[in-house]
Amino acid sequence: MITELKEIVIKKEDAVFWLDKSGCWRNDGGKFRKKKIIDLFHQSIAKDDDGYFLSQEKEGILEKVYFRFEDTALFIFAVIFNDDIILKLNTGNHLTLNPANLFVMDDNLYVTHEDEHIKFSERSLMQISSIIEENGDRLVINVSGKKFSIVEKTE
Repeated sequence: MITELKEIVIKKEDAVFWLDKSGCWRNDGGKFRKKKIIDLFHQSIAKDDDGYFLSQEKEGILEKVYFRFEDTALFIFAVIFNDDIILKLNTGNHLTLNPANLFVMDDNLYVTHEDEHIKFSERSLMQISSIIEENGDRLVINVSGKKFSIVEKTE
């Protein structure tokens, strides 16, 4: 017999933590400092029809905490250059870069994947900058000898 877990849901307005525009977890005490907690939070990010949340199961209870974010909930934390360019997300997932999905908005670099905007962190931006150049008033990315324009968007 499968028993359904009791569920406790915390609305994002009631959550005591949030994700800032740089991809850092914060609460009223400031920026989180413990790497294990930071990594656990990032790797626990999930999404449903109500938005992004973190969850944990404990003693037959599923606790879901929806959280606020200042820009986006998904970030690129590392760029891996192989035959393809692999983007490592804050969730731990990997995504192969499609240069046609890159865009710049408010001086930040993003990639779109499945209708999600994923923001490059400062570190990953430094990593990918080696293959980005200016071409007149536009930015282009050089991937495998081909140049792709990076679209500039306004909100």
